[in-house]
Amino acid sequence: MTSRKSIHVSIYGKGGIGKSTTTANISAALAVSGAKVVQIGCDPKSDSTNTLRGNRHLPTVLDSMREGKKVKLEDISVVGFAGVLCVESGGPVPGVGCAGRGINAAVTLLKELKLFEEFKPDFVLYDVLGDVVCGGFAVPIRDGITDRAYVVTSADFMALYAANNLFKAINKYAPTGGAKLGGIIANRLVAGYSLSIIEDFAQKTGVKILGQVPRSISVSRAELYGKTVIEDEPDGEQADVYRLVAQRLAENQDLVIPNPIGTNDLRSWARDWGDRLYAQEIGLVEEMAAI
Repeated sequence: MTSRKSIHVSIYGKGGIGKSTTTANISAALAVSGAKVVQIGCDPKSDSTNTLRGNRHLPTVLDSMREGKKVKLEDISVVGFAGVLCVESGGPVPGVGCAGRGINAAVTLLKELKLFEEFKPDFVLYDVLGDVVCGGFAVPIRDGITDRAYVVTSADFMALYAANNLFKAINKYAPTGGAKLGGIIANRLVAGYSLSIIEDFAQKTGVKILGQVPRSISVSRAELYGKTVIEDEPDGEQADVYRLVAQRLAENQDLVIPNPIGTNDLRSWARDWGDRLYAQEIGLVEEMAAI
């Protein structure tokens, strides 16, 4: 890839939706294509970059800062698969403080250490917990740390609810310089109806689907080995899926301010889909009984 100004991307998603897995595979795909990539885990669990660094230990930024000594870049970073520089922001002492606010402290320290000036990344990916009702987790899209955001979601209601909350935050902050939305990454697609639900949600909120990632045993197997799919099975179909998402993310300039759905309307919309699926299930049962 040719040299360019760093693109800073935040990737959100409900906990457990596969956000970190997706982000790590995008980072790996970008790096294999020749880009210089930094991935910053912004989840207090500090597990965003596990598969990029082969589960090697990595002290978090906040833990290192709490030790009171002068922190150097090599203390809080590890070079992972394909040269991806891995950083974990970490969180507060359990039960004390706001986990989200640690993101700002971590990014401030990384700037002081001249990470972005010296490493000169093409892409910086921030893997952020999707609970943007906490102001701290809105920091990357609110304070100009990133200029674009993506959301990883499945067709499950709570995942879409979290995505809709992110849209509310972007809708609020984007007009005053906050990040805009690059699109939805539809993850863990299984049944035929799941993509239809996400497509309908995207249409109603005025956003596009950047990519579709099916559920695959390749992901589980790679993670058991402490690897991304891109590293573990580079010639497999799932790796091709991640490479396509990474390519679209790299080339995408179509950033929008989404139109979130009101909470009551979202619940009503979800019930309508529930009714449709129930009717479809009853129809299949009756069809089978008639055979």
